[in-house]
Amino acid sequence: MVENHVEQQYEVQLQGGADAAGVGGYLLHRAKPHIPPWLCAGGVGAAGVFGNLAWANNAAAGVGLTLASIALSGVTWWAGKSTSAQRRLHSAITVAGGSAWVTAAALAGPTAGPLGDLYLMGAPALALSWNIRSVLRRNTDGPAAGSDSGLLEKIGLAKAQIGRTTVEPNRVTAKVALEPGEQTNEDVSKSLARLASALDLPTSAVRYMPSADSARRGELVIVPEDMLAQPMDWQGPSNLGGSIADPLVIGRYDDGAPLMLWLPGDPEIKRNSTHLLIAGGTGSGKGETALNVMLEILSRRDVLLWLSDPKMFQDFRPLLPGLDWAAEGGTPTEVMVEAIRAVLPARTRWLGEHGYRQWLPEAAEQQNSKNHTCRSDGRACGCPGMPFVVAWAEEAANTLRQMGDDAFTGIAQEARSAGVSLIVSLQRPSYDQMSTSTRASLPSVVALGCDPRDEGFSLPDSVLDAGAHPGAWGNRKPGYCYVVSPGIPEDRYPSPARTFAVPHTVTDEMAALAEWAQHHGASADPITAGAARSVAGNAYTGRPAPGQSTAPAPLRPVAGGHDEEDEMQEAEYGGALVDPEDADIDPEAELPGGEPGDDTPLWESPGYKPSPEEARELFVHALAEFEHAGRMVVGPKDFTDWCDRHNLSRPWVSARLKEAAAAGRLAPTTAAGRWRIVPAPIAA
Repeated sequence: MVENHVEQQYEVQLQGGADAAGVGGYLLHRAKPHIPPWLCAGGVGAAGVFGNLAWANNAAAGVGLTLASIALSGVTWWAGKSTSAQRRLHSAITVAGGSAWVTAAALAGPTAGPLGDLYLMGAPALALSWNIRSVLRRNTDGPAAGSDSGLLEKIGLAKAQIGRTTVEPNRVTAKVALEPGEQTNEDVSKSLARLASALDLPTSAVRYMPSADSARRGELVIVPEDMLAQPMDWQGPSNLGGSIADPLVIGRYDDGAPLMLWLPGDPEIKRNSTHLLIAGGTGSGKGETALNVMLEILSRRDVLLWLSDPKMFQDFRPLLPGLDWAAEGGTPTEVMVEAIRAVLPARTRWLGEHGYRQWLPEAAEQQNSKNHTCRSDGRACGCPGMPFVVAWAEEAANTLRQMGDDAFTGIAQEARSAGVSLIVSLQRPSYDQMSTSTRASLPSVVALGCDPRDEGFSLPDSVLDAGAHPGAWGNRKPGYCYVVSPGIPEDRYPSPARTFAVPHTVTDEMAALAEWAQHHGASADPITAGAARSVAGNAYTGRPAPGQSTAPAPLRPVAGGHDEEDEMQEAEYGGALVDPEDADIDPEAELPGGEPGDDTPLWESPGYKPSPEEARELFVHALAEFEHAGRMVVGPKDFTDWCDRHNLSRPWVSARLKEAAAAGRLAPTTAAGRWRIVPAPIAA
């Protein structure tokens, strides 16, 4: 900056050699920077004296000196074009005054008329003016002047001042002070696009963080090089076997810093637990972002992941063995949502009984501490620990259309204190997709590229005003995002980041991580599992045991009688192919004979309409079949084929559903016309 250069030059002049000693030497040493103007003043006087000796009363010399004086003044004005207006004017006046006096003194004599008095008054005055200017230029306390003012003037902030500047690798941070009473932080936010244009940088490379304590002060951040242009592949989990309370590393910022987020809270540093929204248009990298977060979650020892995915786990199939609960879209997702609602009060009750105001990593361990016991005598209770739960709704727009735009509202408002974090992933989190109450309960967001008109649905206005602009990316830069979440410094909110790329070549590593979660990940505690099964029945089975496949059981060869065709199959495949449940059937045994009642017409016979008593018994059997199949949420539309088969109407089914609800066999859900099956008690 200008001040630093002037100060360095001044110190160099002060450090020049001086032969005098004592006080005189010190004074001479300090006076050296101010001597040049006085030497010039003396030179002007000497030039006038010698000029008079050579050209006194010489008309031709007078013309020449006059022309030289005019030319010298003009050159000075032209040469000062690149300097400030004040310096240019000061230099021109000094040269014009000095050259005019020399011309008059050379022709008429230095003491003729008023020339002597003019010299004695004017020369010291001009020399002192330059000394004063030199002293004032060394103002190291004030803000820098120079090229910054020209740049700020171009963007409409001419009176703003740039203060202390911090330079880091690929990041420049400058303090900004605006003109009191005339400019506000909002003026800077509106000028960011023009500033980026003036610096020839993308809009996302310039952002402004206003001070919370002042309406006219803030920090201007400039990142000159986009370090995100080249994607970085996922290199494996950042903290295998760590706690879910540790940061999840899912990418990096544009200055190379790691992109991290936290789900559980931390009372020591006053960080709240959070829910997360992942939003981005088609092709913005939302699927890879979800994979990054899931892979980090599955690598932790004290967390359960429940995933609902209407796309039938197209992107997450290798991770299924590591999930504690995986539900496809439709009814299975309805069952999961209802189970989460039942789980929340059970978990908060357990946490409260054990002295936890919120979930902490210690809650996932066996409760062997007197500080966290449910016993009235104060002794350690030894209860099993309670892992953190992440409930993930992938492609949530599908679920919201089916269950209503407030399907997650109650969960989002109550889950944080229960050690449950809700993650909702969808393309457009607008008011017509989810309720404003649900959106307000999702404080954290990973905002990927989107339509410019949708920016306000993803990010807070304060972050957009600071320079965030996800609409500039669209689907042209997959993985580029802004992240707003507790634990992240607020000045990072408008900083672009990019999640790791997860190519198809790492599928084996993903499967290996899911297998690790099977062996070393947390198992559902009795409270969470019991509450889930009380709603979902056998639809909730927990994480597959190690070695248990998530695919259907394969056919296997068995011994027994077989014909020539069986021998050919056995030779080709290594044995006869038989379903496992049929392995103990003897193919040579005689079929059983007829029994009484075999000739009775079936209720399902075409055209047969059951009696009222038979119809009610059929309805009871239908509910049992739904429960056995894990379809724990039903409504009249689920009985459409059943009604056609038994010649019964949907209004009749609606009436029976209400009767079953009154009898306690069904419970209402938040969706109109949908009922949750209450699992039938199992006889001891």
